[in-house]
Formats: sequence, C-alpha cells, structure tokens
Amino acid sequence: MMRRARRKYDEDPDNQDRWLISYADFITLLFAFFVVMYAISQVNEGKYRVFSDSIGTAFSLDKGAPPIQMEAPQAIPLPNPALKRRTEAIRREREHMTRLAQDLTSTLAPLVKEGKVRVTQTSRGVSVEINASVLFDPGAAGLTAESDQALRAVAVLLRGDSHNVQVEGHTDIQPISNSNFASNWELSSARASAVVRLFIASGVPAQRLTAVGHADNIPVADNDTPEGRARNRRVAVTILSGIADTVTEVPTAPAPLPGNPQ
Repeated sequence: MMRRARRKYDEDPDNQDRWLISYADFITLLFAFFVVMYAISQVNEGKYRVFSDSIGTAFSLDKGAPPIQMEAPQAIPLPNPALKRRTEAIRREREHMTRLAQDLTSTLAPLVKEGKVRVTQTSRGVSVEINASVLFDPGAAGLTAESDQALRAVAVLLRGDSHNVQVEGHTDIQPISNSNFASNWELSSARASAVVRLFIASGVPAQRLTAVGHADNIPVADNDTPEGRARNRRVAVTILSGIADTVTEVPTAPAPLPGNPQ
C-alpha cells in the first residue's frame, strides 16, 4: 500500500511592494520635520509675548520694571604728578609748622601759662603773640631784661629754621603822650624794630626778617575796657609758611592778657 505523500504547502509569494511602507513612513517623518522647521521659523509675536510674560511671572519678575541700563565703566584718571607733589609738599609743610608751634609753646611755657604769650598756627604760618607788658615799659620801645631771655629763646628756634619772619607791633587806641613818639605808628614800628634787632644779634639772618608797625588798626579785643586795651598792646612774631594753604587756627593759650598801659 502506497503512502500518500504529504502535500507541501505552497510558500507565500514574495511581496514586491513592502518597500512602499517604509518609504511612506520616511516621507511622513520628513514632512513632519519640515512642518516643525517652518513653524519654528515663523515666530508668532503674540504667542512669544505670552510666553515671556509667563516666564516672568513664574520667576516673580516685575513686568512693569524698566530694563536695567548698564553703564559703561568710567575711566579712572591717572594721578597728576604735579598735584601729587604739591599735596605732599603741603603735608610736609603742615607737619613742620606744627612741630615748630609745639617747640615754641614748650620754650615759652611759663609765659603761655600766665596768659602773656599765645602761640597759634594759621594759614600764614605760626604766630607768637607776646603782650607788650612782657617786652616794654609803658610808652617805651626799649626791651626789658625779662623780654631779653624770652626773645633769645625764640631766636634759637628761628636760627635753625629757613622760613621768613615778620614782626608786627600793635598798640591800643589811646594816643601816645610823650616826646619820644609822635603817634602810635612810631611806637608800634619802633617796638617791632627792637625785636628784629635782637633777633639779628642772636644770629637770625637779617634778610629773613621784616618789621611792621600797625598802631591801633588791628585790635583783637575791645578798646573800651582796660583788659581789652592790654590785650591789644602786643608784638606778634609770625614764622611765615612757605606754602599758602588754609589751616584751621589752633589757639594754645587763653585770650585775656593782663598788662600796663601802652
């Protein structure tokens, strides 16, 4: 008996159009890609503003705040060598004058304590104001023995310094009444000259010294009282600063000065 041979199933024929599926998928993806690219290239201003506001709200930004203006950095000016030298010279001059004022105050300490001498530092320099009663007898221009010691101590400091010195004589408002001086002009000038002559004799170069008489034209107190007139009778020795600069006046002694007339 012959066994019937099993019939082989016919194999499916090859589908020649399957590539169309892949091709269609590729075309679809390519189309979607170009659509996205086109959408990106066409920015909708309204949607962009909504998006920007939403971002600002999310980060708590003030939509009404003006934009921050960034200023360009300012150029730092280079230091001026001449100005720097000038500033340094003023600083050194101030320090020198301060030391000189301290030395004079120390040298004349007893008279400063008695209120008969005042040492001040001003824009002009250092001024030593000496009451006339320390230096002269009433109505006279000859230096007393007491004044000689004090003025020579001042001269020692002036010898070691290079600044010019101006000596100014002052009187009160009362007119002079003796045969030696016709007016307070002559009296004040003679007293300033007497101090200058002592400084020269003590070794201070004459070319650095100047004598000036002001009579009663520059009072520092009221001439209506005996105390004020005594305060106005004085000789001021000013060591002139080499650099004009504003310096606050620093008084080193009390203002009232006792003294004798003229």
